[in-house]
Amino acid sequence: MLNDIEKVYYSCDELHEIVARLGRQISEDYKDKNLLMVSILKGSVIFMADLMREITIPCEIDFMCVSSYGNETENSSGIVKIIKDLDINIEGYDLLIVEDILDSGRTLNNVISLLKHRNPASIRICTLLDKPERRVVDLYADYSGAEVPDAFVVGYGLDYAQKYRNLPYIGVLKEEIYS
Repeated sequence: MLNDIEKVYYSCDELHEIVARLGRQISEDYKDKNLLMVSILKGSVIFMADLMREITIPCEIDFMCVSSYGNETENSSGIVKIIKDLDINIEGYDLLIVEDILDSGRTLNNVISLLKHRNPASIRICTLLDKPERRVVDLYADYSGAEVPDAFVVGYGLDYAQKYRNLPYIGVLKEEIYS
């Protein structure tokens, strides 16, 4: 598995600094709000776990699992299949959607459209990684950990064909692995 990584893009220490910074900012911005963090599974689970430990205000969490990629490496269809819906009635909550990577934006745009109909007080996006050059919809993260180039990154929850999520850093996958 380690031999499949071309280079480490963000180390464990760099990821910790990014998550701590985001946690401080979210804690300040949501100090008088009814914060519900929604992790989009499976990719964001590691980021979500670390992020919530950095948040110093009361918050609740829930999980949603949607699918649009499968084992593809290129464009998401944007057609969202809900595999696991939220358990909490989100009406009146200040939602913070926690995502591993914001790429084309199609899937997350559809998720947000779906959640708006459930009457939350607000919806914001927190993404660990942002790939703005791949965006095809007008969607931006309110909280962004770091930008990444148009490379196939894995680790720290991000996968290729359900593998590499357990890497403690974010690395660029060698092209011969997924091509």
